[in-house]
Amino acid sequence: MKKPHHRIVAADRQHSQRGRVLETLGTYDPSSEPPRLTLDEARVAFWMSNGAQVSEAVAQLVKRLKRAPAAANG
Repeated sequence: MKKPHHRIVAADRQHSQRGRVLETLGTYDPSSEPPRLTLDEARVAFWMSNGAQVSEAVAQLVKRLKRAPAAANG
């Protein structure tokens, strides 16, 4: 059985197709109940302050984390 598990990363736009990752910022496991999200918010803020753009999917996950921090970190 396949179990989806996603890494949230900072990647250079020029090298994103080759899978070059600058830093792993967190993980998302939608198969657990409730879905588990771990995210280093300080590092996300750092990368955004340096011009990084957040994908639409990650932006939604960050919103979810801010709405229910106790459930997401549990």
